[in-house]
Amino acid sequence: MCVLVGTFGVPIAAQQTQPPASVSAQRAAVPTKPAPEVTLEEAIARAKQNEPSFAAAASVSKVASLDHSLARAALLPTVVYHNQYLFTQAAHGPTQSANASASATTSNPRFIANNAVHEYTSQGLVTETIGVQQVTAVARASAAASVASAEFEIAQRGLVATVVSLYYGSLAADRKVVVAQRALTEASEFTILTKQREDAREAAHADLVKAQLQQQQRERDAADAKLMSEKARLELAVLLFPDPRTTYSLVDAAAPTQLASREDIQMAAARQNPELKSAMASLRASSLDVVSARAGYLPDIGLNFAYGIDAPEFAVHGPDGTRNLGYAATVTLDIPVWDWFSTHDRIRQKQSLRESARVALTATQRRLIAQFDEFYSEATVARSQLGSLDQSVETARESLRLVRLRYTAGESTVLEVVDAQNSLTAAEMAREDGILRYQTALANLQILTGSM
Repeated sequence: MCVLVGTFGVPIAAQQTQPPASVSAQRAAVPTKPAPEVTLEEAIARAKQNEPSFAAAASVSKVASLDHSLARAALLPTVVYHNQYLFTQAAHGPTQSANASASATTSNPRFIANNAVHEYTSQGLVTETIGVQQVTAVARASAAASVASAEFEIAQRGLVATVVSLYYGSLAADRKVVVAQRALTEASEFTILTKQREDAREAAHADLVKAQLQQQQRERDAADAKLMSEKARLELAVLLFPDPRTTYSLVDAAAPTQLASREDIQMAAARQNPELKSAMASLRASSLDVVSARAGYLPDIGLNFAYGIDAPEFAVHGPDGTRNLGYAATVTLDIPVWDWFSTHDRIRQKQSLRESARVALTATQRRLIAQFDEFYSEATVARSQLGSLDQSVETARESLRLVRLRYTAGESTVLEVVDAQNSLTAAEMAREDGILRYQTALANLQILTGSM
């Protein structure tokens, strides 16, 4: 059997399985990059850069703003420098004399619609059209830009609501992991205590079985809590990082702020709500569409002014000294007479859309009132329960301490200890849910009023 040997007589397999010590040392010496800490404000900023629907809403808003600029530019006169050469066959036969080519420039053109055999046009043209439709188009574009801006604000606040929900939800999931780990540690210590008491013949084997069952349940709860925390962090990381597997940490917010008065929040919601702005701008745009449709009954005035050359020679003066430079002006007034009721039907269409926009506005107002009452009531109740939840946790912790002391002294049963452990865990989980509930309700109010 042949064994391959390296340069210095060492088997190749051994060379491959033993990396140089210097390389391992270098790898160990490379400092690991610390996980970035993400605040709520930074999470919102990152999500705005990565969310495609928000980027689409921003693009629509920019396009609508540019449409408004284009509509205003359409009201202004357009200036064009027009240049043209036109050749037309002369009105003489093919048997014309040899000097016919010299006189071709002065002969009549074969096409009577043209002015000469050789015609040069070099003019500056100024064109302007004045009408109600053109003026209304500017106001319509302005209203459309307002709608797009409000829709962009709606998309922005929707993204903020999503980020806030995921951010606080991930923080709550992390805190629940801590609660689950504490409960597991408590159950493990109680199992050890019960085993010691059984060995000392102070407790029955059934107590140890009950404690072991409680510990096993806490192990499953801790695993589930960790899984939920990882899922929440991944869902948030999709909005924050190019790679959702990026390791990061969240900065836990300070204590929840106090709830403002109902009147202040209601005034801010009525003044800064983007859905209400969008509905009002849509109604304004629909009303302008009706005005534009009615303008079909009115005439438009067209103004055209030309200055330059339109002559058989491309020159300022002709062969006989005639000055070719000149100007011409045209005023056109087109009066609509008959269009087979097209304008009438178009007006009815726009009136129907205006009525739909009016209904949408009233529905938005009602929905805003209902959302405000719902969010404010939710925040009020959640805020009032925070103190009670803290008190329940302290009471449950003290109850567990007392029951364990009684169990150690042989004055309590294992069922009472397990029940006290479950009560403490449930109280801590309920407190985390209560904090999340209040933070979410408060964030919804802030989003509704535009303060976040």
